[in-house]
Amino acid sequence: MRTDLRPGTVNNNEVVPAPATGDVAAASSTDGRAAERDAVPLAHEAIHDVVSEILKASPARGALLDVPAGEGALAARLINLGFDVRCCDLYPEIFRLKDVEIKRGDLSGVLPYEAGAFDYVTCVEGLEHIENPQQAVREFARLLRPNGHLIVTVPNILNVEERFKWLLSGYTSHFKPLSREHLRALRDEFGAMEEIALHVNPIAYTELRYTLEKYGFGILKLYRDKPKAHLWAYWPVVALIRLLGRLTPEQKRRARWTDELQSNEILLGGNTLIVHASKR
Repeated sequence: MRTDLRPGTVNNNEVVPAPATGDVAAASSTDGRAAERDAVPLAHEAIHDVVSEILKASPARGALLDVPAGEGALAARLINLGFDVRCCDLYPEIFRLKDVEIKRGDLSGVLPYEAGAFDYVTCVEGLEHIENPQQAVREFARLLRPNGHLIVTVPNILNVEERFKWLLSGYTSHFKPLSREHLRALRDEFGAMEEIALHVNPIAYTELRYTLEKYGFGILKLYRDKPKAHLWAYWPVVALIRLLGRLTPEQKRRARWTDELQSNEILLGGNTLIVHASKR
């Protein structure tokens, strides 16, 4: 689930309530956008910090698509960095930036832009909410120009803490069972915008890398949002995992992405894995 303060998202185990449908209508401006106030980060602010630092270091600026855009907090930061930002979201009525283009779009479908329209795409806390992440990555490849850059984030279900949680309970922090009781409570809380609150697709680094490479992307670098506070307690297990990795033959290490899976960004990562990739 998203780990930010976006209405209807989850911040670790806390759900930030989304406004009811009637409240959205009452709080909207005449163009359908939310009433006046600053946009709130819907992902944890540490994620926005890392994404902003990655793009700040880019030698060139250009056209950038932020999807899902939420209220527009990340878009505002990227505009300040000099990017020509366009925004897209399944619920554009919650978007709060004036004079910034926002279109309705579903990451599981075709986004409303021409092929090759962008130099950059940012997708923060989006893929885990949709039924077809491969379609979203296919769209990113279509929308980006050659050598364009993609920054995408997913919940890190492969850090050592989450591996233990899965072992002990059968599910991870961000992907709890979607029981009928849980879904009923979400629908009572979020109305027609339940997609904002649902994490329906656990995506590990392995699946994400496969999908990116399938659609012509190469990974440039991995990042974590921020280190977890109590990972020191898992150091004996981490040491054992890395020892076993070093004993694995080199060819098998390359074929199974052992070094990446045992990296600080993944094995000792935070709640979120941030991937910077480029279109080949």
